[in-house]
Amino acid sequence: MKGQETTLAEYRKPLPKPTPETQEFWDGCKRGELRLQRSKQTGKAYFPPRPFFPGDPEQEVEWFTASGNGTLHSYVINHRPPPGFEDDAPYAIAVVELDEGPRMMTNIVECEQTPEALKLGMKVEVTFEKATDEISLPKFRPVGG
Repeated sequence: MKGQETTLAEYRKPLPKPTPETQEFWDGCKRGELRLQRSKQTGKAYFPPRPFFPGDPEQEVEWFTASGNGTLHSYVINHRPPPGFEDDAPYAIAVVELDEGPRMMTNIVECEQTPEALKLGMKVEVTFEKATDEISLPKFRPVGG
């Protein structure tokens, strides 16, 4: 799963700042893997990363590599980009429901950014945009183009 390569000098958008709780997620993205956490007791996955299971901090959690597959749950097409995003407009800001259950906010790429192309319920797969040598961003594209 290869993404578009840019250099730090070229990348003008805000970048995430990994924390101890999110470092494994960002390390996975750098390797081209979508890493999630789940309860060791129930197997229920969750996102975003945190050091405890939501709703029951007594449950032990573990990291795993997700399939990277999901469904487009919701989106909005942004035509008025903030600084740094001008070259991307229009672009979809989306919520993808992963096959493992959690929902992620992301962008849909590699397709027209129109309501005709962005069908709710369409199958999507993760791809990674290399922003810097340390940060690759998970984005999603339609399965099968």
